[in-house]
Amino acid sequence: MGQLGILQAIYRYPVKSMAGEEVERAFVGYGGVMGDRVFAFVRAKGIKGFPWHTGREQDEMVLFRPQFRDAGAVIEPQNLEASLAMGVSPVFPSAEAFNVDVTTPEGKVYAIDSIELEADLQRRGGEPVSLRFSERGLYDCRPISIFGNTSVSALGDELDMSIDRRRFRANFYVDWTDPQPYYEDTLVGRTLSIGDRLKIAVLERDPRCKMITIDPETGKIEKRILHHVISAHEGAVGVYAAVLMEGAVWRGDAIWLE
Repeated sequence: MGQLGILQAIYRYPVKSMAGEEVERAFVGYGGVMGDRVFAFVRAKGIKGFPWHTGREQDEMVLFRPQFRDAGAVIEPQNLEASLAMGVSPVFPSAEAFNVDVTTPEGKVYAIDSIELEADLQRRGGEPVSLRFSERGLYDCRPISIFGNTSVSALGDELDMSIDRRRFRANFYVDWTDPQPYYEDTLVGRTLSIGDRLKIAVLERDPRCKMITIDPETGKIEKRILHHVISAHEGAVGVYAAVLMEGAVWRGDAIWLE
């Protein structure tokens, strides 16, 4: 077992497809990072198998900024120490603890479950939407996404442009010990441990879509990024992982190969 790198940043996204937030620490359960993508909007005419209303349909969704009213209440389970020590299921806070306020691109602030926010999204997107909630996250695919910081830099070099890593909406951004770009690709099929307890299985490369073309700061579209990922990287950058053993992690934790 050897150290592979450092967990340089941890992100969670309270509302699917809206802006994320960087956190110092997080509990990572079988359903992903606590507080990650716990809310999502569903399209009335969503296609079978993908009902979500996202930046694919409404570019400017990434400019909506959600914030937990009590961020500290949704960092870790109420019985964290006991659950980790005894192997029992963690007790999540009540649904009310996950309350979120959303700031629109124009600066208006709405409660996540307000008819005003729903109407705003419907007006912009052109079709009815409705809210969904799950304390364990509402994902497209796997619960954990990982991206190497050298991979972000490499993509910028390949495209001769500055790239904001937030385009890739990963949970973990990593400084790998090995400096080669896309090092995370080599870990598919391997098991990693992070911090004192968390163990994850790296399952597959992350297939990319329109979301990476949307600038997280301005909402402007840069199609070259997705075209390049498709032509030069088989349409995938970053990796997905599943949780084998739950645990809490901190920014700066070491990552080890099992």
